[in-house]
Amino acid sequence: MPKIVDHDARRAELARAMWRVVYRDGVGAATVRSIAAEAGWSPSALRHYFATQTELLVFAMEHVQAEAAERITTGDRTGSPREVAQRILEQLLPLDRQRVREAEVWLLLAARTRTDPAARARMTEADEGIRRAVEFAVVLLTGEPAADPEAVAGLHALLDGLALHALLHPERMPPRRARELLGAHLDALAAP
Repeated sequence: MPKIVDHDARRAELARAMWRVVYRDGVGAATVRSIAAEAGWSPSALRHYFATQTELLVFAMEHVQAEAAERITTGDRTGSPREVAQRILEQLLPLDRQRVREAEVWLLLAARTRTDPAARARMTEADEGIRRAVEFAVVLLTGEPAADPEAVAGLHALLDGLALHALLHPERMPPRRARELLGAHLDALAAP
């Protein structure tokens, strides 16, 4: 009788192993071999689930999106619209260890979008999620029924730039500075 394998449970087990490696050693250390070792699997068994490094990064990005969405939807909604908008958008910035690791996945996957259709498709979905969060924040700030597309584009670009600078130059863009710059932009959007 063939062994019945719960593939969803196996993927969840791999996700836990992958994130232990990522949090401990950084996203660059999350290779098929290191994740297989962390999970107690052989690399060939892991390759059944992830044939390429891009597939592994796409899987990691799915987790990043789910984590960010969970933080945004369950986050504190008390306070002024400006305070709520800031808290929502800060969930998309690398301001603590978890979000730094998530942003590293975002950056590595983004680097593959020019040559890999799977990476491009996942990044398109991720960008759409960010755009929706930004659009919601702009509506909160302005009190308008629909967000101004220019305001959304500018704020989305600011978030991407802050994330990139926080990853590449953490000494020049520490969390405090990223929060201040985001806050100044939100203040300008909320001004009458």
